[in-house]
Amino acid sequence: MTVAQTEPANGGLKREMGLMSAINVIISVMIGSGIFVSPTAALKYSGSVGFCLVVWAVCGIISLLGALCFAELGTVVPRSGAEYAYLIEAFKKTNKFWGPLPSFICAWVYVVVLRPAEIAVIILTFAEYSILPFSNILGLKNLPEEDLHNLIKLIALLGLGVITYINLSSVKLYVTINNIFGFCKVFACLIVIFGGIYQLAIGNTENLSRGFAGTNFSPGHIALAFYNGLWAYDGWSSVTTITEEIKRPEVNIPRSIIIAVPIITGLYVFMNMAYMTVLSPEEMIVSEAVGLDFGNRVLGSFSFLIPLGVALSTFGCALSIQFGVTRLCYVASQEGQMLEPLSYIHLRRSTPTPAVAMQGLLALAFILVGNIEELIELASFLIWFFYGSAFIALLTLRKTQPDTPRPYKVPLLVPIFALGVSIFLSVVPIIAEPSPKYFFALAFILSGVAVYTPFVYYKIRPSWMDKLTYFIQVLFEAVPTAEKTE
Repeated sequence: MTVAQTEPANGGLKREMGLMSAINVIISVMIGSGIFVSPTAALKYSGSVGFCLVVWAVCGIISLLGALCFAELGTVVPRSGAEYAYLIEAFKKTNKFWGPLPSFICAWVYVVVLRPAEIAVIILTFAEYSILPFSNILGLKNLPEEDLHNLIKLIALLGLGVITYINLSSVKLYVTINNIFGFCKVFACLIVIFGGIYQLAIGNTENLSRGFAGTNFSPGHIALAFYNGLWAYDGWSSVTTITEEIKRPEVNIPRSIIIAVPIITGLYVFMNMAYMTVLSPEEMIVSEAVGLDFGNRVLGSFSFLIPLGVALSTFGCALSIQFGVTRLCYVASQEGQMLEPLSYIHLRRSTPTPAVAMQGLLALAFILVGNIEELIELASFLIWFFYGSAFIALLTLRKTQPDTPRPYKVPLLVPIFALGVSIFLSVVPIIAEPSPKYFFALAFILSGVAVYTPFVYYKIRPSWMDKLTYFIQVLFEAVPTAEKTE
């Protein structure tokens, strides 16, 4: 039983995002709180300021190469969903059971745990830093720790409600707000950089003059330095998650990547250099929030700009991650790998309202549960596993679909190199820090297989699903897209 079957949302999602919006999506997801709060692991393992800056620069180049592979995939498979869409296109016809399984596991990990848990952690960080500039005025430092914790959680819930409302309302509203926050977070980064330039101008070069002294040449430490640096760059694939809403994706996706990733690389390298003008390597490694320490020493009465910058960055980051993962829900549902109503869109707003609402509820659950950082560590190392799977999909599609038009095409060595990096990043954490959590990750994947087998492969559909579908359609004024009704 469904509603409005004769009035499908015409063509599904609308292309309302141009080049600037695509650039800001990448910037919003890549720049969160990390570069302001804890850009220390790369320094700790590299051992010297000189090699640390090299690591940040090389990590930017590696991220750009990986993103260019996704740019080609986005032209061959012009669907939203990024890795999911590429895996389903490359492998679903190879074997009836095993072919669609990798894409389902990708959706299972991202949709059910990883992205909503990330949103929860990021929005909690937003709440914590949004009150810092006002802590003295409002006397928050005198609050009991439990009351302060509850206040942060309340603000986080309000923030989650706001981003969910924005993504429910309209793509245009998301684009407008995301563009504003994107410019604001870049401005916050530039404040740090120009603060560092000023410090260099007045002669604070002692820390930087250490150069490569103390570099740790241990292969294990070098590997961990690059591992942590590349995690800070994660998010470069975000624009391909929303391909179906990008105007002229064959042009704007490669352009947005080629513009955004080098910009962020420059910001990251120069921000680390700025931090090093006033903080010694030893101080940076033990600092709980490098950006705050930098602001207190350099910006004086304007030091509140750093926590404000963190708040802006984290809000925009959470907003864009939620926007992207709902599109993955949308595509996975169209393929029959998620609940069918998740592929429905609002009758007038052209937003996948059921998928947005589900992601809002999952993030809400993670916020209420708390202590989910370990859960993110549990699943996060799988991100590069899925990146690697996407690079394999690129190589597979080159072989199986050689005649498919490719408006943008990377040299063959690039996906091969990116695949090697993804294998390295998937294996390093297991070798460097053996932990039972990786067995839990495997158990979560196996639980996905347990869901996939009856409900996706055998297409078992409980009798109550018709009533649930009807309820969701009425509640969200959601209708099937034209693709679903044909």
